[in-house]
Amino acid sequence: MMANHIKNHSSIYLFVCVLFMMGVIFGAIIVNSMTFSQKEDLFFYLSRFFGQVTDGKVADAGEMFQQSFMHNIKYLGLIWILGISIIGLPIILIMLFLKGMVVGFTVGFLVNQMGWNGFVLSFVSILPQNVLIIPCFIVLSAASISFSLKLAMYLLNKKRSMQDSPLQSFSKYAFIFAGIFVLIAGASILEAFASPELMKAVVQLVNK
Repeated sequence: MMANHIKNHSSIYLFVCVLFMMGVIFGAIIVNSMTFSQKEDLFFYLSRFFGQVTDGKVADAGEMFQQSFMHNIKYLGLIWILGISIIGLPIILIMLFLKGMVVGFTVGFLVNQMGWNGFVLSFVSILPQNVLIIPCFIVLSAASISFSLKLAMYLLNKKRSMQDSPLQSFSKYAFIFAGIFVLIAGASILEAFASPELMKAVVQLVNK
């Protein structure tokens, strides 16, 4: 079902992927536009965080899971709701772009400040959960755009151009969000239990 959905909406998926990558690139560019003092201030707080990770003074894994899951599911839930509203289409695109920008800024800043060590650190701290999170954002954004466009066509009485009824389309749309709900739970488990241990190992290696 998912494969058919992607195939039938390949142009939307291409647009969404390009938009996300533009956000990543823009986020990396922002790092280079920061002043030296801004980078120093941000790196100071980052160094304190790394020190806490090394000392094991990080949040409880259960608490981290809850925070990560709620943050991502609220963000994705808003995208899903905006897809139903039709007029929320531009906001969906902005939210996806901002997500890409955050990823690009985080990786870009670590690499800019720490070089190869920063790349390795970003790899273990950001990649594990984002292997699941980023596809969720891309799939849901594409599905939201597609559903919003179908709904708009229906309201404009272009029923013949729709393969499914609004109810059938909504059922598929809801099913996609249900699948993403499960994937986000898996991503939050990785972020809460795997990433801190990987970060601790890398930070200790860097500090040697």
